[in-house]
Amino acid sequence: MTDTPSAIRFDASNVDPDVPVAEVEVTTRYQEARAAMAVVATLREHGVPVRDIVVVARNLDGYEEPLTRAAIRQGVTPVFWTQIDLVETELYRLIVSLCELFGDAEPDSEVLLRPLELGWTPNEATDEWPLPAEMLAETSHRLPGDSRPIHAWNSLLDEARWTDRRVSEYVEWVANTPEPTPTTVAAVLGGVVESYRKSVLSDRQAADSPALLETETAARATVRMETLVEQVESKYNQRLSDGWTNESWTAVQGMCESLARQRPGRREHANARALDILEANDIWAREIPYVVIVGLVDGEWPIRTESTIPPELQHTILVGDGPAGRLAPRTAWHGGRDRDQICDTIAAATRGIIATRHALDVDENRQFRSPLLDHLDTELIDRAARQQLLNTDRALPKQIEPMLPDDGSEISGSDLDE
Repeated sequence: MTDTPSAIRFDASNVDPDVPVAEVEVTTRYQEARAAMAVVATLREHGVPVRDIVVVARNLDGYEEPLTRAAIRQGVTPVFWTQIDLVETELYRLIVSLCELFGDAEPDSEVLLRPLELGWTPNEATDEWPLPAEMLAETSHRLPGDSRPIHAWNSLLDEARWTDRRVSEYVEWVANTPEPTPTTVAAVLGGVVESYRKSVLSDRQAADSPALLETETAARATVRMETLVEQVESKYNQRLSDGWTNESWTAVQGMCESLARQRPGRREHANARALDILEANDIWAREIPYVVIVGLVDGEWPIRTESTIPPELQHTILVGDGPAGRLAPRTAWHGGRDRDQICDTIAAATRGIIATRHALDVDENRQFRSPLLDHLDTELIDRAARQQLLNTDRALPKQIEPMLPDDGSEISGSDLDE
């Protein structure tokens, strides 16, 4: 239980699940992620298809990295239902670096070589591409540090005996880049994206971990960039027609940056044979046999609203006892969003719920049990069962065993991925 009265109070019947609920308490967030993924792996060992399990957090910002590490450790491939941060991806930075280079009348060597460092390859690339970092570092060391026009860089590299022919090929391609009409912008940038798909993605997959997380991120970025190039062409054409901009690669770069920071309306999801890990916003109206809920800590789920009013007084005002009943409560005190999200998450489970929480934050401050658990009839997994779950020869805790179907008849064999 929490040490202070919760400001959130609601009808217990709204969160009364029809399935058993097991509760796991561990010390740290990383241990919580390990426990959640150990539950998933153990359910899989008992024949539960990965598509019959979902992991839910109120907010994935603090859980994506620890859950990823824990999933890989357990041999589980996770898919996070989050919007990819496109501006942080290599392909986006490659496109923007090219726009910057094309728009610079006299680039220096750093601006000149940056697209190569980010994986530029020609349209018909051989297995010699993309260029290795060691060769690029040597080229950067040999080039002068001043700024000069592209044709001057092209002449310098043609005359230098030490120049790698691939660098010369790239600089010649830059020198021959056409003027930025909407059509040529789409052709040039679209060609770069397609070359990246053909050359870089295959190399990324070969060097990736078995979970292929980096490959999936790069693939999602490629799809998003294909769409972005189409949007840039349309928007650029419209602005030129309306007289709002002139033909320039700098204008194209600005449109790329603006569109890349827009958040798509739907969550992205790409792997049908991986574990879904999503935020509570995305669980509404779904039905999944096993729901693992992480982060049930007071202050995270529900989020504590900053207020000068102590929680005890907030609770008194909400209940309406005595003179405090004449005061109007703040809407945020009701925790309506947190309440609705936990109700949707609980309603999604058709066989069982595993609720996890951690007791200490990164600064070793005490974290208290979420008041959203107060109305649930949970079975706490004891220390011995928890340790057994996390061992290499893991075993399903007795509190979770009743969630399994007696004869496996409810397991959807078509979803099995073995």
